[in-house]
Amino acid sequence: MENFTTHTKKVTINYIKSQKNKSPLTMITAYDALFAKIFDANVDMILVGDSLEMSFGGKDDTLKATVDSMIYHTKAVCNGAKTSLIITDMPFGSVTTKEETLKNAIKIYQETNADAVKIEGGSQRAEIISYLCKNAIAVVGHIGLTPQSARSEGGYIVKGKDEENVKKLIEDAKAVEKAGAFCIVVEGVVSKVATQIARSVNVPVIGIGAGNEVDGQVLVWSDAFGFFDEFKPKFVKRFLHGKNLVEKALLEYVNEVKTREFPSKENSYQ
Repeated sequence: MENFTTHTKKVTINYIKSQKNKSPLTMITAYDALFAKIFDANVDMILVGDSLEMSFGGKDDTLKATVDSMIYHTKAVCNGAKTSLIITDMPFGSVTTKEETLKNAIKIYQETNADAVKIEGGSQRAEIISYLCKNAIAVVGHIGLTPQSARSEGGYIVKGKDEENVKKLIEDAKAVEKAGAFCIVVEGVVSKVATQIARSVNVPVIGIGAGNEVDGQVLVWSDAFGFFDEFKPKFVKRFLHGKNLVEKALLEYVNEVKTREFPSKENSYQ
């Protein structure tokens, strides 16, 4: 396995933009300082995703995340990660009017060390994205399958399966880029269409369920490392069976306590 150099200084937005059509960018989610510290510098970007409501909070969807809960977890992540670029999801209900969105984004900026916010939605969010960028808030776009819209759309539906939708996706990407987003997440889109989207804009396109011909990839950490196994989306590869490893270690602990093997003299004050 090839070892890629970790970052030795803070990743910037300009660096992310410079990697378009170059080395694929890496992004992973994190919700606490412990895992953020492990991921830091090894990935280009850490996303404090509203996915925490599902993988961290045990909810059925992402819709119950609030600005305050996102701030809480972003603070924790920023305590652990000092080098990777930190992006915070704008949660459901926080992106209504441009004025309300700016108010919420400023609150995130003032109370955390987040480098940027992520907003779901394409052309319909362009005015809001532009307004934030003009007020010194860095924005990552998010088009394609948008989890915050899953309930209104009747589920998690893969995009890009007909010509009309392909045209709309490309229009969305261009609108988000024009509005000022420095990067765009494309989720749940037919691979060849995601490639078209990436080639239609001059900012990096980060895929999740969008094939490998885009400018980078993002995964939810608990999916990637096998801690969440209630279901496995098609686009997820498990790089570790973390739940099994922890369960095995836990049973060893329980067994040693029950048999009084732990704590031994080595683990006790004499």
